[in-house]
Amino acid sequence: MAKILSLSSQVVRGFVGNNVTQFVLQRLGHEVWSLPSVLLSNHPGHKIFGGSRLNSKILRPALEALEFGGHLNQVDAVMTGYLPTREHVFIALDALKLVRKLNPKAVFLYDPTLGDDARPGRPEGLFIDVKAAECQRAELLPLADIVTPNRFELEWLTMRPVLDEASALTAIDQLGSGSVLVSSVPGKAQTLLNLLAGDVQTFVTSVNKKDIRANGTGDLLAAFYMAAILAGEPQDRALGLATAGVSTVLEQTGDDDELHLVETQDQWSSVEPADVRKVEYSAA
Repeated sequence: MAKILSLSSQVVRGFVGNNVTQFVLQRLGHEVWSLPSVLLSNHPGHKIFGGSRLNSKILRPALEALEFGGHLNQVDAVMTGYLPTREHVFIALDALKLVRKLNPKAVFLYDPTLGDDARPGRPEGLFIDVKAAECQRAELLPLADIVTPNRFELEWLTMRPVLDEASALTAIDQLGSGSVLVSSVPGKAQTLLNLLAGDVQTFVTSVNKKDIRANGTGDLLAAFYMAAILAGEPQDRALGLATAGVSTVLEQTGDDDELHLVETQDQWSSVEPADVRKVEYSAA
């Protein structure tokens, strides 16, 4: 069992951010310590929502208490997700530095929750402040062991077009940081690719494209992948498990506006990995 410190959003109703990370990882046998960047009634993609960001006056004392209480030396991994301001980025950076000072082998998964392609009810583009996004690229990205952007986020981080498998590989090469798992890359016909540039090899899985209303699929993929890596799975199998886990949840979620995580937990917690193929790629 691993212990993970997760800094991301939290909602009262639904499954995004830490609500996804904590439920998935704990269901799969790990322990998650959630430090929320925001506390909202539900995802702001809904017409009605309430709550607010949590600032450093709240978050820093909580982080310092974990440090002074002698708890951070237990942390095996750090995950970051929704960090809407530069203040949140620096809190996450401080948390990572504190953990790695005590445990240099702690894994850092950076999920750049910056924006997305257009979908019903949401325009394409960044959904956080551009200064916060730039700060994440400058400060968090270089420190990451694992980066999990979607297609739009990889394009934004690298300022290179990501239109298909080949251009995604080129962009990943420019990213220059750890293992990269990019989701929602356009494939052939009506398919999307999850593409993993691992430590040594590159792998890809393919899924049928679906129109979905629910948010949190990026959080879900990152959580499934992290759980598999922390359990000691090889990277290709971890990719297959993460892809199959997300597909299982989405199949049952359909066009509902929230992920069906609880109802499907028996299926995704014992899912067989999706087919994975090896990609031959050499950087130019």
